[in-house]
Amino acid sequence: MTSSLTLLGCDFTSRPTQQKPITVALATLDGDPRGLVGGWDTVVLNTILRFDRLLDFEKLLTRGCPDLSGPWVGGFDLPFGLPRELIQTLGWPLKWDDCVQYFCSLERDQIREKFKDFCAPRPAGSKFAHRSTDYIARSSPSMKWVNPPVAFMMHSALPVLIRANLSLPGIRSGDNSRIGLETYPGMLAREIIGHQSYKSDDKQKQTQERQLARQQLLKTLQAGKYSLGLKLQANKALSNQMLEDASGDSLDAVICAVQAAWGVKQFNSGDPMYGLPHAMDPLEGWILTC
Repeated sequence: MTSSLTLLGCDFTSRPTQQKPITVALATLDGDPRGLVGGWDTVVLNTILRFDRLLDFEKLLTRGCPDLSGPWVGGFDLPFGLPRELIQTLGWPLKWDDCVQYFCSLERDQIREKFKDFCAPRPAGSKFAHRSTDYIARSSPSMKWVNPPVAFMMHSALPVLIRANLSLPGIRSGDNSRIGLETYPGMLAREIIGHQSYKSDDKQKQTQERQLARQQLLKTLQAGKYSLGLKLQANKALSNQMLEDASGDSLDAVICAVQAAWGVKQFNSGDPMYGLPHAMDPLEGWILTC
């Protein structure tokens, strides 16, 4: 390993537009990997990019840019797998590659109807199937198709990650210079500010209280006073961008990069799974730091 490594953090949306783009943070994990100069404890934020077209996002992953020209590790806020219970009930392939290929070959309306049919006979409060990691992270079930439509995020994003030939530890082998990890910024946000809301896409709900919550999140990240222990370094312009983006997309993308940095530290300490459990279900995937 070198003395720095490029990080990518992605806050994904299944239907990118100018109003709700895919947001990507690019950063560098700096320090001495042997621990002599901070032990790679500083995440230096370089830029925050926005993509209102899925094709442009794919070009970033496949062709890169000056900040993404060498090896990199990315944290992606989207599920990498569906619940095994759902897949078995529907009779879909039980190997990840085959299952994803079939799932992504379906139209969204078809997915919605199949998932509704799965949920219909189940009792209230247990309509959705969950992955093991969803329970622990308290994240939305990866089969959910609305509020938020994480199943459609998976439907849109996984073909892009596969075409970009990312290696997904524990799931698929690809280009080992491009590592993709499933991340969930909400889990780290809860650790720092509890259940206080810090973002909203509804302009009427973009309040001063939520901005103050973003300030607390950013301050804590910069100080490194939370469980992952990594310090975020960002210039004034990028700090202001994270604070002023009331949707929270900029801050979430940065948190994904920080979570990916934690995974890199685990890899550098000898864990080939980047901190993911070695016994994780390769069909379902797992949320990093969970």
